[in-house]
Amino acid sequence: MSVYVDAAVYRSGRMIMCHMIADTPDELHAMADAIRVARRWFQVPPRASFWHYDICKSRRALAVERGAIECDRAALVAALRRIRTSGAFPRSVRSRPPEGGRLSADHGSDL
Repeated sequence: MSVYVDAAVYRSGRMIMCHMIADTPDELHAMADAIRVARRWFQVPPRASFWHYDICKSRRALAVERGAIECDRAALVAALRRIRTSGAFPRSVRSRPPEGGRLSADHGSDL
């Protein structure tokens, strides 16, 4: 099981962001907690095409220090396809909120 981060190239205001995904919801939320990313930044369908966090460059560096796998866009897409096939993330949007909060679909993504 793994957590993945792509290249930090997506602008959001003054910040440069990247995507963080994982093999399972528990891994994704555990990494977000470890790098102190608020659950409100959790992206879910239908506003995003896949469950993920958008994280800034400094949080990306922390994730990599804690074992996240750096990958380019092609590798991230390959991981997404494998994870979707595994069924670890339900396609229905509001199956269960993450620990400590409700699912948030505040803003979309190009994943």
